Amino acid sequence: MNAQRTADLGFARLDLDRGTRTGTPEVVYAAGKTPAQTVACLAALLEGGSPLAWATRVDDATAAAVLGRWPDAVVDADARSAFVGELPAPVGTVLVLTAGTSDGPVAAEVAATLAASGVGCRRVDDVGVAGVHRVLAVAPDLAEADAVVVVAGMDGALPSVVAGLTDRLVVAVPTSVGYGAAFEGLAALLTMLTACAPGVLVVNIDNGFGAGVAAARIARSAQR
Repeated sequence: MNAQRTADLGFARLDLDRGTRTGTPEVVYAAGKTPAQTVACLAALLEGGSPLAWATRVDDATAAAVLGRWPDAVVDADARSAFVGELPAPVGTVLVLTAGTSDGPVAAEVAATLAASGVGCRRVDDVGVAGVHRVLAVAPDLAEADAVVVVAGMDGALPSVVAGLTDRLVVAVPTSVGYGAAFEGLAALLTMLTACAPGVLVVNIDNGFGAGVAAARIARSAQR
C-alpha cells in the first residue's frame, strides 16, 4: 500500500486519503470537540484535497463557528451535520423509513450522510408496526430502492417486518426513543439483532451516520 497522508493538528491526526482508500472520507465527529477544533479539522481536510468536508453531531455553537469561517457552508440542524464544499451528484436510491416521528433526528442524519456520499434518498416517516397497514402501504416502494434503512425505537420491530417484504438489504438503526424498559435503545438493538427475518444489518444505537455509510456503499455498488 502506498504511504497514506496524515494531517497532524496536535489534538487530532486526520486521515487525508481515507476517501480514496475506502470511498468514504474522514468525517469529523464534533461531539466532545470545541467549535475551534472542529473548524480546524474541516479546514485541514479541505486543504488536504477533499472536495467536501463534513462534521456530525454539530451543536449550535459549532454550527455558528462553521458558518463564521465558511458562510456558504450547509448546516442541517435536524441532522446535526455541517458540510463545507461540493455535495456530489446523487446516484441510486435508498429508502429511509422511520417507525415514528420521534425517530426523525436519526433519520435526518441518515439522509444527510447519503447526500454527502453521493446517493439519492427517499424518506417516509411514521410507518411503525402499531399501524402495520402503514408499512404495507409502502411495500411497493421497497423494490425501487437499492437498499432500505429502517430507523426505529420502542420495541424496534419494524426492520423485521420490512425485511419480510423485500429482497433488498435492510439496514436497521435502533434509536434511544422509548419508555423506561427500552433502556435508551438497548431493547430495540437486541430485537433487531435477533430479527426473525434474514437480511437485516444492524448498526449501533442512534448511529444514523453508520447506517448512511453502509447503505451508500450498497447503493453505489448496485449502480456499478
